Amino acid sequence: MTAEHDLKKTPLYDLHVELGAKMVPFAGHLMPLQYPTGILAEHQHTRTQAGLFDVSHMGQAWINGTEVAASLEALVPSDLRSLERGQTRYTVLLNDDGGILDDMMVTRPIYQTEGSRMFVVLNASRTLADLAYIGQRLSGRAVLVDLDERSLLALQGPKAAAVLSRFAPEAATMRYMFARPMEVAEIPCRVSRTGYTGEDGFELSVPADQVEELARRLLQEPEVAPVGLGARDSLRLEAGHCLYGHDIDDTTDPIEASLAVLVGKRRREAADVPGAARILKALAEGPARRRVGFKPAGRQPARDGAVVLAPDGTEIGVVTSGGFGPTVGGPIAMGYVQSAFAGPGTAVQLVVRGTPQPAVVVKLPFVPRGHVQP
Repeated sequence: MTAEHDLKKTPLYDLHVELGAKMVPFAGHLMPLQYPTGILAEHQHTRTQAGLFDVSHMGQAWINGTEVAASLEALVPSDLRSLERGQTRYTVLLNDDGGILDDMMVTRPIYQTEGSRMFVVLNASRTLADLAYIGQRLSGRAVLVDLDERSLLALQGPKAAAVLSRFAPEAATMRYMFARPMEVAEIPCRVSRTGYTGEDGFELSVPADQVEELARRLLQEPEVAPVGLGARDSLRLEAGHCLYGHDIDDTTDPIEASLAVLVGKRRREAADVPGAARILKALAEGPARRRVGFKPAGRQPARDGAVVLAPDGTEIGVVTSGGFGPTVGGPIAMGYVQSAFAGPGTAVQLVVRGTPQPAVVVKLPFVPRGHVQP
């Protein structure tokens, strides 16, 4: 276990403490788990108003080069060359066997003057490994610039656009999964309109020495409240979004992870994705297992690691994420089952504290996503 004095602190650490946050270790950082109002209130506030998240622990980098999109395609299954200027694409970094090393956001800059480089956002727990892998694989074709001098905020919820447009009017007309530089409260930011919570929202890449000023400005707005990792997890679970290291890892491929949409049509036809033999076979024949949602019949949540059984008691899978869904009003979970049991409505059992509990397979997400339409 990492000692507290070895953990990194984001530039908002003092603000979190001032706001009464419970700080916990996460991905090598001290991060806010919750604030005095509690996880349930923070979750509900994000679903109805606007929650402000500190996600400065995540990695940010430029990949510079002359043909960056084509080069980076050698490491992902998505079509990056078709990205419009300013467009962001969610994709996964793959190893040679098609296993997922990380999931990430890739953006083509909106302005021609920014060249052919790409902006990437990586998971905190994987940033150093990802940067080393990308740098080694693209050596001679691209140069990585780690933006460790920048912080990252996420403003999420149905009121997020109204709030942000008070400080940057152009935010109101941004398209979903697009990004652009803009000044927010006179602070230079790189703003994207995406969201891990399932709600409409924005991520703001901010100079680290100005992020506290911007956070305080946003928190002064009546719709905005600080939200910690606890509610971030329950929000993303309801939205059916993966958490790396739980729902996806280097043993899973995009098809069994129910992320086949990430494998671009051109990439399928060219058969040039990493781990092509495995991935194309799974596309053609179906994977042996699939990621699905579970809705337990009772009130007891099934946590990650819980075994999934068929009605006859045969082991058929495992829960990878689980907990209470405040918007759903009961326990929810995600995990993998043999494909024969992956259909919505299939009865299964989740082993909780040694006792099989009835549940049903459900289609993801648990809560309709509130993203603005493209």
